[in-house]
Amino acid sequence: MRKILDGLYGAAEWLAMAALCVIAILVFAQVLGRVVDTVFALFGLPPYGFLVPSLAEIAGFLLVGASFMALAGSLRGGAQIRVTLGLAAMPEGMRRVAEVFVLVVGAALAGFFFYYAAKLSLDSHRFNELSYGIVAIPLWIPQAFMALGLGIFAIALLDDLVAALRGRPASYLANEDGAAEEL
Repeated sequence: MRKILDGLYGAAEWLAMAALCVIAILVFAQVLGRVVDTVFALFGLPPYGFLVPSLAEIAGFLLVGASFMALAGSLRGGAQIRVTLGLAAMPEGMRRVAEVFVLVVGAALAGFFFYYAAKLSLDSHRFNELSYGIVAIPLWIPQAFMALGLGIFAIALLDDLVAALRGRPASYLANEDGAAEEL
């Protein structure tokens, strides 16, 4: 089971990375098109006029997908910001109870958001909602990636909750190496 969950978290991180790479490629293509037009203008040639249609909208959708798909991996890697000032002052037993409480609340909220994001995506698909840009993109596609990322995040929180209930440290505690920002 551990291998399957780690594979799921890794796949989500790869999808997030791929989305960011696509954003970089699209922006680079747009900038390169403008540079070519500028060079053409220097030589008195008419501009080629290359542009990536709906670049801002597509980049925004990809950024949403990347952000939500990276949630589980950043939690498991200890990269999310946690406020530990109150936890540091608690005795060990109370700290474990507080960690379990926070994981229960976090998993419940992530599950709640996952449910409604998936419902939104299904409604957008059912009503054939499209974006308003030059390229009409079905809205269920970016919404589905958002819901998928939230679902994987909820699974990661439940995974850490089970670990905490069994007396093992949560993944974000086990992976802390000083790189995580704590307040």
